[in-house]
Amino acid sequence: MRLDRPRVAPLAEAELGPDHRAMLGDRFRSGNILNIFRTLIKAPKAFKAFMWWGGYILSDHNELPPRERELVILRTGYNWKSGYEWAQHVRIGKDCGLTDDEIARIKLGPDADGWTAIESAMLRATDELTKDSFISDATWADLAELSEKQKMDLVMTVGQYTQVSMMLNSFGVQLDDDLVLDPDLKA
Repeated sequence: MRLDRPRVAPLAEAELGPDHRAMLGDRFRSGNILNIFRTLIKAPKAFKAFMWWGGYILSDHNELPPRERELVILRTGYNWKSGYEWAQHVRIGKDCGLTDDEIARIKLGPDADGWTAIESAMLRATDELTKDSFISDATWADLAELSEKQKMDLVMTVGQYTQVSMMLNSFGVQLDDDLVLDPDLKA
């Protein structure tokens, strides 16, 4: 975590009015509202657009299989040192089939032992995008197993979670109570 307290404080339960609750929708009617959403909803129009685009990235319209999508999201969050993003998506990644060993290897990157050729290429593409905003010709060629749409979705997924990481880090969104900060992502 880059900050030990928020720069933009999330809305407290008592501050969530009917308009906020309507924007949050059914998903949060009976469950806990995550700090990311309690923070971003302070900019309501941006929140609505963010939720629409983020919904695409996490939906079946994104043609990356969920496990591979989470591989890319976790590497993006790790590269941007986003403790919140990492902690949230470790849980989601496990639900999508990633193992504890694979999650540990994501931190080691594309050259760690155990990745398939396409997994390594996807991690390398993520590293290139988070370093230089560009996938090299060599890495693009290594992604040949992916369809054109899947390659587009890979770039869009890294882009979305780059933005998310920047917001989380800069706004100082703190971990939700049920999350644990990875020791490798302490400031």
